[in-house]
Amino acid sequence: MPYISRHIDQELLAWRAEKQGKPLLLRGARQVGKSTAIRHLARQFTHFLEINFEEQRQVHKVFEGDLDPLELCETLSVLYNTPIVPGKTLLFFDEIQACIPAISSLRFFYEKYPELHVIAAGSLLEFALAEIPSFGVGRIRSIFVYPLSFNEYLTAVGESGLVTHKAKASPGNPLTDVIHQKLITHFKRFLVLGGMPEVVATYVESNDLIRCSRVLDDLVTSLRTDFARYKNHVPFLRITEVFDSIIQQSGGKFIYSKAAISSTYKQIKEAVDLLTMGGLVIAVTHSASNGIPLGAEVNDKSKKLLLLDTGIFQRLLQLNIGELFLETDFDVINKGAIAEQYVGLELLKAASCYRQESLFYWRREAKSSNAEVDYVTQKSGQIIPIEVKSGKKGSMQSMHLFLQEKKSPYGVRFSLENYSTYNNIVVIPLYAAGDWYSS
Repeated sequence: MPYISRHIDQELLAWRAEKQGKPLLLRGARQVGKSTAIRHLARQFTHFLEINFEEQRQVHKVFEGDLDPLELCETLSVLYNTPIVPGKTLLFFDEIQACIPAISSLRFFYEKYPELHVIAAGSLLEFALAEIPSFGVGRIRSIFVYPLSFNEYLTAVGESGLVTHKAKASPGNPLTDVIHQKLITHFKRFLVLGGMPEVVATYVESNDLIRCSRVLDDLVTSLRTDFARYKNHVPFLRITEVFDSIIQQSGGKFIYSKAAISSTYKQIKEAVDLLTMGGLVIAVTHSASNGIPLGAEVNDKSKKLLLLDTGIFQRLLQLNIGELFLETDFDVINKGAIAEQYVGLELLKAASCYRQESLFYWRREAKSSNAEVDYVTQKSGQIIPIEVKSGKKGSMQSMHLFLQEKKSPYGVRFSLENYSTYNNIVVIPLYAAGDWYSS
């Protein structure tokens, strides 16, 4: 399979150039490309030692005693017959969540052996980190990894020119209709494929959507199998039931009472929290949006829940992918609020990889009128409302109400339209959601 270039590659190279630095910890859901990116980075080193703590159980004993990094490296070098030399060796701890002492050792590498490049990754890592209250504060640098963004997908399929071209576009400088339509075609395909690296690599190699669908089915099976790993926290069947309800309730406020008939609110919330910690589910939390930071006025009981990838989402919903490609009707394309999910994911991917970004939405429930804005975000010190709409016909009453109440300078509508503006509403094509947020 070809290697799919990632934006984090540049961050990893910058870290590699540091003569002394903090150990890196790549965090994210399973199968999003953490280990692959690290192995790609390893080409920059003379020596590479990869230790998988799930596969190589015997190495756990090395971390049962003192965690002095020099002694650990001496033992590991002999055990794996690989030189560990500062500046020349990349030491990679994979699936590090399986060995809690190995996680604890990272802070000592920074304190006593900062000239050695040490990097770690793991899935379900957040569960392990929750058991270490003062984990590496100020001593370990985290990078948060998600599935591929739309721009990364375009680069992978050989359309880097489109990435450059649309980055220069704006409401005052819209794209030509030919380029706009070509990007919409790629956007629809990306909704179907999603950004899981194995799926995109399969498409690059084979150009076969049926084969990609099988890969997606394999990923779905793998992710569901992972629920068994949560059984120490929540019963497997409850996790499965809540996960299925999240898929069915997509696009609206998550109603806990609908998620698991025989479970209490507390039990359902626990399952949702675990799925969120595992990276499968991403919460969009209600914010009163009266000021910055948006997280200061949230209602934790009022959430919408996204899945980590649109490709996996459409397979779980069993959407008709033929309709997605052939229809120009936004409502058909947006079945299950898949376009709304795409926008939320693109906002996360466009944010800094060094912090775990949160997503917010705004909702007003009143007897006289209900109003909801799909997303609310902070940009250049301002609160900006975002709606995902079909076009000029899409009602913007909630957006206008928000702008009036919160005194925001403008709102953003993501749609299938070309770049444009309507009074104080900026219209951005869906395929440029990440460009807008990172600009």
